[in-house]
Amino acid sequence: MFGLRSSAAKPVAKALLVAFILGAQAFAQQTLAMLNSEITSEITIEPSSAGMKLYSPLQPDTFSQHPFWDTQNRVLFSAVAASSIADFAVTRANLQSGGKELNPLTRVFSGSTAGLAVNFAGENAGAIGLSYYLHRMGHHRLERIVPLLNFGASAIAVSYGLAHR
Repeated sequence: MFGLRSSAAKPVAKALLVAFILGAQAFAQQTLAMLNSEITSEITIEPSSAGMKLYSPLQPDTFSQHPFWDTQNRVLFSAVAASSIADFAVTRANLQSGGKELNPLTRVFSGSTAGLAVNFAGENAGAIGLSYYLHRMGHHRLERIVPLLNFGASAIAVSYGLAHR
């Protein structure tokens, strides 16, 4: 029901997987010159009202970080939830009218409405969990990309499902 023909989907899926893995590694890497300059720079001690504080250039800057549930993430995850609900509704309607689930991972859960709902809720929870993990690791750009990819996949699935009723 949702997806491309298997001959076209496999190369696209492989290319997206390789791009995602290489992109994640590219965001995480620093050049050797940057590392050397950070390691050799001096650590400064600044007085504060609570005593002496140690500042190191290797510590993350707390001002550049954002809270996980900021406005942008709330909007992104709301869009993901809305597209997932639409995907669930279209999938359920197509399955009840004799359609077939094309996604092999979702096909396992497509035997009942409750199973299908658990599948889509799990997809949303997985996207939020992966995004939170990337947030905690300091990969804030990747944190935003995860819900965008999930939203895009659901939007494509909804449009394909509606076109092939």
